[in-house]
Amino acid sequence: MVTKGIRGAITVSANTPEAIKEATVELLSKMIKENNIVADKISHVIFTLTKDLNAAFPAKYARLNCGFDNVAMMCFHELDVPDSLNMCLRVLIVINCDENFIPKFVYLKEAANLRK
Repeated sequence: MVTKGIRGAITVSANTPEAIKEATVELLSKMIKENNIVADKISHVIFTLTKDLNAAFPAKYARLNCGFDNVAMMCFHELDVPDSLNMCLRVLIVINCDENFIPKFVYLKEAANLRK
């Protein structure tokens, strides 16, 4: 068994708990589906948010809405690079998997422009 990371990002419509919850659940749901993720195979999850997002912790919504009850999670601010994408939530899910697993990264809404 090996450990691999799965990246994802989504833009958030507003700096409110409701908008951060909606974006978090949408992104994680798509990542779970695309990668057939089972929560007990997750090693840990790292969330980053741009400086304009501080109304809520995405980890809270992962725990409450996505079944990540026993997953170690941390939330950080993304590096503030000039002219970078605003209102962006990024995530790195680190999972224990088979060596031949190929992660499918997920970029939604305006964050899709990050991986053209």
